[in-house]
Amino acid sequence: MTTFDTDVVVIGAGPVGLTLANLIGVRGHRATVLEARHELIDYPRGVGLDDESIRTLRTAGLWERVRPFTVPHHVVRLVNGTGKVLATNNPRTEEFGYPRKHGFVQPLVDRELAAGLDRFAGTELRFGHRVVGLDDHGDHVTVTAERLDADGEVVATRAVTARYAVGCEGGSSFTRKWMGVGFEGDSPSTRWVVVDVADDPIGTPSVYLGADPRRPYVSIGLPQGIRRWEFMLHDDEPTELCDDPAFMRALLARHVPDPAALRLINQRTFTHHGRVASEFRKGRVFLAGDAAHLMPVWLGQGWNPGIRDATNLAWKLSAVLAGEAGDALLDTYTVERRKHASDMIDVNMAAGTVMKMGRLGGAVRDVAASALNLVPKWKSYFTELRFKPMPRYAAGVVVDQATLVPGRARSGFKGTRRGKAAGVLAPFTDSPGTVSPVGMQFIQPRVNTADARDVLLDEVTGDWWTLATWGTDPAAYLDDAALALVRRRCRSCPRPSARGPRSGTRAPPRPSSSWATPPALSRTGSTSAPAAWSCCAPTTSWPPPASPGRPPRALAALREAASLTTGPAAGQAPHSLEGASA
Repeated sequence: MTTFDTDVVVIGAGPVGLTLANLIGVRGHRATVLEARHELIDYPRGVGLDDESIRTLRTAGLWERVRPFTVPHHVVRLVNGTGKVLATNNPRTEEFGYPRKHGFVQPLVDRELAAGLDRFAGTELRFGHRVVGLDDHGDHVTVTAERLDADGEVVATRAVTARYAVGCEGGSSFTRKWMGVGFEGDSPSTRWVVVDVADDPIGTPSVYLGADPRRPYVSIGLPQGIRRWEFMLHDDEPTELCDDPAFMRALLARHVPDPAALRLINQRTFTHHGRVASEFRKGRVFLAGDAAHLMPVWLGQGWNPGIRDATNLAWKLSAVLAGEAGDALLDTYTVERRKHASDMIDVNMAAGTVMKMGRLGGAVRDVAASALNLVPKWKSYFTELRFKPMPRYAAGVVVDQATLVPGRARSGFKGTRRGKAAGVLAPFTDSPGTVSPVGMQFIQPRVNTADARDVLLDEVTGDWWTLATWGTDPAAYLDDAALALVRRRCRSCPRPSARGPRSGTRAPPRPSSSWATPPALSRTGSTSAPAAWSCCAPTTSWPPPASPGRPPRALAALREAASLTTGPAAGQAPHSLEGASA
């Protein structure tokens, strides 16, 4: 068997690359991160962290290390030029187990992501390595990097071999250019200057989006006493004007009484972009984060879409590396991630349009906002963040709930044709809702188990495949090969007792063999699926289930959609599932 230097080469040590490497390491595989800089970027960029990303950080075992550098319930208020609040964004629900929005200090969070790699013997971060070449050999890749000294001079060239390579090196991605894929979208000409200061002179953790026709602005309270302002530059104001202290003091004078007393951390100018790559994969090479898509940061989503990429790609690479899934699984990465990234770009571009309206458009906007706030349903649409597209996979690793066709799933339970049910089973037709949960991220409530009380669901199921059934033994839905795989991959797996219920307990009612509830196979964790089967089941069962036989069509279809095999490929030992639970 051919030996490579590493399993995955990650190009770029930004938050996406570091998260991806951590998730690969957690699942027992090797990663090498190549970064052209000699250190991590030390100034804040992203400022918003959502509950989906936190769920991923928990999966990577890093949330408790990152948490001190965040602040929860980051309330956002859209205000007009007079300071009137047009809309408030303050979601209070916690569908995924955490507050929906956090402010955070990116350099400190990135530092913890980098330190997390030290946990894995087979994973390393190499600074001063600028990637200049990529070769896909069919069964592996070679990544060529120039090693740079402190002055940026090339002192050596090194080639690294791996099973796969992932470009996470930002909007000017070498990897994307090597792939030759399009980068579709817009780059508005509007320029902004961002200013970060220490010892926040305002002292509130909220965010203000200033839709001021005179000059739109953003004011953000961040952890560690940091305040960020962003100001739009007019077309007749050259970028060099931002180097004039008097100009910058004039911008800040409407927000603080003494701009000259502010302690500056960072100042720079930037342009918003709304672009997405036409493909995220070419052979054994992938794109993730800003290399795959660029979006305006109006809704605090600049950091999070890339983390969704890392989450989605990491479990799929891990499954293929372990020999538990075929290469076709990796094709679902683009299918599942590109559309949602594009939807997020559209929403953020629309938000920017609302922010930058002139006097006439702004006046119409203000009147419309006041009217919408009078209707609770529309007001809650903004307050509860319901305008944010939630990832839903209509294609990819999904199975249609009614037809059991693998690879695609309709969004509704009750598809009809000419007034008659179109192949929809009665339980779906009779259901009170109309939206199918297939392809959506599984919620994370707090649950009770036999061993724990009031714990998050992910702590119980782990981050692998979970077979959940209602009132039945999940083992009854697995064939011999699948059940054997479950037992190999779990630290402790259910082995139904033939002795009946334990003393002092009442045997559950016997389910009807003809109407037993069908199983639900879900993907837990943040917009991701685990890389192995995991079975949630009671440690005792009454009556004892029959010997597993042929799996039902739903499981067979899902195996096909995910290109799952029955076990690791020859010569590949199963990776450790430390921390997984059954």
